[in-house]
Amino acid sequence: MKQGFLSILPLAAGAALYGFAFGVLAAQIGFPWWGVALMSGVVHAGSSQIVAVEQFGSHGFVLGAVLAGAALNLRYLGIIASLSEVLRDVPLRVKLLAIHITGDENWALTMARRAHDPTIGAAFLIGSGLTMISVWVISTSAGALIGGAIPDLEGYGLGFAFTAAFIAMARAMWRGRRTVLPWAVTFVVTLGLVQAGMGAAYAIVLGSLVGVFTAQMRRARREETA
Repeated sequence: MKQGFLSILPLAAGAALYGFAFGVLAAQIGFPWWGVALMSGVVHAGSSQIVAVEQFGSHGFVLGAVLAGAALNLRYLGIIASLSEVLRDVPLRVKLLAIHITGDENWALTMARRAHDPTIGAAFLIGSGLTMISVWVISTSAGALIGGAIPDLEGYGLGFAFTAAFIAMARAMWRGRRTVLPWAVTFVVTLGLVQAGMGAAYAIVLGSLVGVFTAQMRRARREETA
C-alpha cells in the first residue's frame, strides 16, 4: 500500500492543480466550500464534477447537471470491470472501498505497473487511491475557500489546468499505434456532435462508444485473420 501511496505523488501534484481550479470555478458559480468538499469526497470523479458544475452554471438545472456528470462517468463501468482480477481475493468491504477511490490516474498507474509486475495488486490500487482522494478533497476545498478572491481563472492560467489534466491522463492510457484509429474515430465523432449542437458530456459518451465499437471490430478482424 505504501508503494502505491508514494508512486502516485507526481500525478497527485497535477491533480491538485486542476482540483484547485475546479474549486475556484465551483465557488464562483455559487457552491459553498463545504458542498465542494462533500461532492469531492462522495462523487470523487473530477471530470464529471467539472462538467456537472459547468452545466449547472450555464443552465441552472440540477437534473441536467447530474445527468451530464453521470453520462461522463459511464466510463467507470469499463474501468471497474478491468479490475476484476486485481480485486478477486479481497473482502467485499475492501472491494467497495477500492472501487470508490479508483480514479483515472490511480487506475492507469496500477494497470501500467501491473503489466510489468504481476504482483502489483489491490494494495497498490488502494494506496494510490487514498493519495488521490485526499489530495482531491483538500485541493478542491482550498480552491472553493478562496474562489471569491480570484476574479478570472484564465487570468491566472488555471483555465488550462483542466485541459492539461485530461491530456496527461490520455497519455498514460496510450497503448501505441494500434490505438490510433479508435482514438481518431472518437475524436472526430465527438467533435462532429459538439459542432452539431449536442451537449459536450453526451457527445463524449457517444463518441467513446463509437470508438469502443471500432476497437472491437479491429480486434475481431485480427482474430479472424490470425
